[in-house]
Amino acid sequence: MVNRKTWREFRESGLLWWINMILHTFGWAIVIEVDVDGEITEAYPARVKFRGFSEQNNSDGYTAVSKYMKDNADILEVESNG
Repeated sequence: MVNRKTWREFRESGLLWWINMILHTFGWAIVIEVDVDGEITEAYPARVKFRGFSEQNNSDGYTAVSKYMKDNADILEVESNG
């Protein structure tokens, strides 16, 4: 099953932050470009110098991922069982 999602949904779920935390270990990140209206116009992988995020970004990220897991726990469990 493939259910296409938007970059906005991926970002708002906290999963972009989560994945970028892992990618930062290797000096990589998924970069998104956002226009003045808040619309995501492009996304691409990039090599980066920085490692990690600010305490506030981490707090926001953990909150978003926790909410995503709470809101999707039932379907994630069903999907994981085949």
